[in-house]
Amino acid sequence: MKIGIIGTGAIGGTIAKKMVAAGHQVKVNNTDDFDKLAQRAEELGAAPATLSDVVTDVDVIILSVPTIAVSSLPQDLFTEIPGDVIVVDTSNYYPFRDADIEEIKKGKVESVWVAEQLGRPVIKAFNNLLAETLISGGKPEGAPGRIAMALSGDDAQAKAVISELIDQAGYDVVDAGGLQHSWRHQPGNPAYCTELNIRELEQALNDGVRDMAPQIRDSVIKVFMERTTPPSHEEVVAFNRGLFPKNPKADN
Repeated sequence: MKIGIIGTGAIGGTIAKKMVAAGHQVKVNNTDDFDKLAQRAEELGAAPATLSDVVTDVDVIILSVPTIAVSSLPQDLFTEIPGDVIVVDTSNYYPFRDADIEEIKKGKVESVWVAEQLGRPVIKAFNNLLAETLISGGKPEGAPGRIAMALSGDDAQAKAVISELIDQAGYDVVDAGGLQHSWRHQPGNPAYCTELNIRELEQALNDGVRDMAPQIRDSVIKVFMERTTPPSHEEVVAFNRGLFPKNPKADN
């Protein structure tokens, strides 16, 4: 499969490495000059590409940039892309980083907003796990303790394709429903960055409270920003799990 990835940070770069390891043809783009991009692409085992080239002649486009950066993409970037090319949104909205996006602040689901900016449907995936979880948490299918990842979207065939990529990356998949339901695995919800298996993630997706999520999201950021030392990966996961009375891991 041919995959174009926009963004080579902790999430996009990790996805690129995993897709290369799975045997896919991967090309990447970022905001660096081309020499730095080429160096980063070599590190990932991918090919460097200009922004217009990274979305051309591919089966899947993975958008892995901050939410605020989506509106800065060229308006015609996806105009000539065939309708059967799948676009994946991995972003998570954080006001302290992305500034105020009024529509999202007023309740519009993040990836619905992203789809509107791009002018085409998206699948929400690769967003509800920490970067370190993506880097080192993958396991073969059927392995004990395999972590599950949520995805949402309105195209069943597209979701099936992305589910296969998620499996190849080392994670089980839980379908959270249509794109309107992707809020269930956004920040501030029990499905977000809590490293759950399939059964636990299904429960966590059902336990999310949409109106409470932004408040919880912002309170978490405030706690972490007030620390004098950065939390470890394990501390972040434990803290996120402890935010919710119905912690799925409590039953284990």
